[in-house]
Amino acid sequence: MQLVTSKEVTEAVEIGQASMNYDRLTLMGLLFIWAFPVLLGASVSVCWLAEGHRNMDMVNTTENPSQGLQIRKSGQAGGVAELFHSGSDGGPCSRTNCGRGRQCVLLEATGRAECVCQEECRPTFVPVCGSDGRFYENHCEVYRTACVQKRRIYVVHSKDCFFKGDTCTMAEYNRLKNMLLDMQPKGLTGRVKKVKRTMDQKRALVDTMFKYFDLNKDGSLCSEELVQISMKDHLEDSLLECTMQDLLRYDDYNNDGHLNLHEFYTAFQVVQLSLAEDQIVSVSTVTVGLSTVLSCAIQGTLRPPVIWKRNGIILNFLDLEDINDFGDDGSLYITKVTTIHMGNYSCHAYGYEELHQTHVLQVNVPPVILVYPETQAQEPGMSASLHCHADGIPNPNIMWLKNGIDLQPRPSNQLSLIANGSELYIDSVRYEDTGAYTCIAKNEVGVDEDISSLFVEDSARKTLANILWREEGLSVGNMFYVFSDEGITVLQPSECEIRRQIKRTERIVASYEEMCPKSEGVSPQHCVWSSAVSVRDKYIYVTQPLQKRLLVLDTQAQKVVQAVDTDPFPVKLFYDKSHDQVWVLSWGNMQKSHPTLQASVGEVHHTIRTPFQRVDDFFIPPTNLIITHVRFGFVFLKSEPAVHKIDLETFHRVKTISLKNYSCVPVSMAYTHLGGFYFIQCQALSRDPSSVQPQLLIDSVTDTVIGPNLNITGHPYVSPDGRYIVTPDQRRGKVRVQTVSFQGVLGLSRDLDTSLHVSDLVFQPSFTVSNQYTMVAASGSGTDLLFSDLATGHSEVLGSLKEPLSPHAWSWGGPNRVLVSSGLFGQYLVTPSVESLFVLNGKQKTPHCEVSQDLSRGMQDHIAGIQQLNILCPSSTADLFTI
Repeated sequence: MQLVTSKEVTEAVEIGQASMNYDRLTLMGLLFIWAFPVLLGASVSVCWLAEGHRNMDMVNTTENPSQGLQIRKSGQAGGVAELFHSGSDGGPCSRTNCGRGRQCVLLEATGRAECVCQEECRPTFVPVCGSDGRFYENHCEVYRTACVQKRRIYVVHSKDCFFKGDTCTMAEYNRLKNMLLDMQPKGLTGRVKKVKRTMDQKRALVDTMFKYFDLNKDGSLCSEELVQISMKDHLEDSLLECTMQDLLRYDDYNNDGHLNLHEFYTAFQVVQLSLAEDQIVSVSTVTVGLSTVLSCAIQGTLRPPVIWKRNGIILNFLDLEDINDFGDDGSLYITKVTTIHMGNYSCHAYGYEELHQTHVLQVNVPPVILVYPETQAQEPGMSASLHCHADGIPNPNIMWLKNGIDLQPRPSNQLSLIANGSELYIDSVRYEDTGAYTCIAKNEVGVDEDISSLFVEDSARKTLANILWREEGLSVGNMFYVFSDEGITVLQPSECEIRRQIKRTERIVASYEEMCPKSEGVSPQHCVWSSAVSVRDKYIYVTQPLQKRLLVLDTQAQKVVQAVDTDPFPVKLFYDKSHDQVWVLSWGNMQKSHPTLQASVGEVHHTIRTPFQRVDDFFIPPTNLIITHVRFGFVFLKSEPAVHKIDLETFHRVKTISLKNYSCVPVSMAYTHLGGFYFIQCQALSRDPSSVQPQLLIDSVTDTVIGPNLNITGHPYVSPDGRYIVTPDQRRGKVRVQTVSFQGVLGLSRDLDTSLHVSDLVFQPSFTVSNQYTMVAASGSGTDLLFSDLATGHSEVLGSLKEPLSPHAWSWGGPNRVLVSSGLFGQYLVTPSVESLFVLNGKQKTPHCEVSQDLSRGMQDHIAGIQQLNILCPSSTADLFTI
């Protein structure tokens, strides 16, 4: 169907020229629908100018209906015919009647008059329907078309053709184009027929088709050419509701009545895209806190919209807080970049995913350092160690100054730098070693520094620094708090010395109640604990599930100062340092039938109820030197294949991430801020013991499940710097170690073969290399302990630690052999057995001492390691790693 319009809307409608009599109603209907083709944007296609008549000189522009038109040949024989009026003198054309749709031409060579098809009609708009079912602008166009097509077409009294344009829908139009591609016009081979076409094959096919349709070889297609092709190849009966002219209707974007090659490409969805080879992978680096723009380097005429992906997830249609503008040029904007944004981003043109560019985004972080101790006093001849821990991306370089002057190690063993400068060791201090030692950490995006002061004094000279150091116990370093049947024991690990025993009958300061009152029907009297955490390096919170309360222990006064009521059976605690609040999970009863989640906020020790019911477990990501604030946590509900994201400040649910498609009920989670990956340990929906589900990965930028974490199963643990993910795979007898690069790329580093049935696992900073960690794993079924350097994979097994508790001896969940480290700067670890408590030297990977006494009873209760100084301390109880 050929749709035609007139731009001269105000031109008088020459109804009087019509050869048919329209009734008034029909005429009103025709005038009503005339705007339909106008809205479609079709244009009058007069192709004769493109077919060799563009150089005609119009001798007279006034058409006299009584006189014929004469065409005079100019130039060489066979040249362009020239159209002119025969004038008043009369001539062959004045005596020749050619009929409607035809006109008379005078052949210059012979002087004879000849009737040819009329080349154009006056652009008047008197819409009529032809007997061929097509819409025509006026009667002249009906008869001119009949002449061109050499068949009889007449005007009919039907309005059907006016509405036929509605039937050429986009779906029908696509069928037309697919049919034209499959018909393979002349000049094409059959090599690509009935197979999936590549873009190069499709472009070659469309190129050949365009050349075939371009009858006058002028590089564009007009209506007349399309009509002639339709007649020549007998397409009229095959095009269904659409015609060849609909190519102009849909894809003549500049509305000039012609299709150029680019418009033809667009019609058949041939997009020519290119990507420079050196742009296939682009690496971008941005400093944390700034904004960045990633531009897609895929070029091409009529390039479709750019689609961006991260971890296989399309970003364009997500309502993200920090990725919310893709720009007119398809660029990706990330505002306030953090370490979770590092990773790979890919872009491609919509519909052409096979050609894509990868952007590797690295996020650099200026150094943040922590020194230990801040102040120390030593006697002459003693050794002294000053520690400096620095985090940053890339890893910072460390240097030391003494009283503002560069400090270079002497050739002797008097002073040495250990672990890339992380430790400054003075073998035998002298009075002149007194001073302020400044640790400076620097990388390519920033610098940080802090001071550790050393006073070398005779113990008899009680200076203020000496008094502070010795009387406040600052030289002790880390202490372990052991919760047993008998009460609370404060253990100094370096000397294996029990510094304080808080017996079960000791009174609570605020209420004067006994710390462990005797329960009705329970004899003899004993303490029952379930979980403990260190709070603000000032308090220890510990739960008493049978007393439905938690106790607050002041670490400075070494006394229990308050009891805080909770819901029945509080069993798990977690300290959210970002918001200074302790989360309490209570079971309600031993059957866990009425679990609740509470929080204790701020300096006032009291609990408030959160709106979450049926809580099975919860997870809050840990903080470190770089990540000092955490906004969101997660809650697992009983037997539900989903994790619920919660706002830690308002306690409101933010969203629910379904795991149903993976048949996964979450058991535990872990998190790395590098690339923002969540790792979920799954339990099958069916609860079939033989069914083992692989871990799932969630992208924290999009809160979307990426998919299984390879074929790794089991409980995930993440090192404090976020660079290592360690998963004991009990079924395969392996410990799977994964790494996250500073570009946010997650990869499998190695598998450690071990028969160790891992009960608990902690990370200890390396004593030989800065910014590295050693993994320490305790066996839940044997007496062994595994040390493994995560950087090199070198492993050592420490045995003979006596048998652990029975897995069923601990009623409150978690590991049956807990393992607790003494923090960022401590070298000791503690683990209990049935008979005693073992203190281990992590630096030397050897047993340090064994403590038995009355501590052997109730040793299933948790051990809390805390720092006495105001420094960052890792989780205080091992069960926190399972939350």
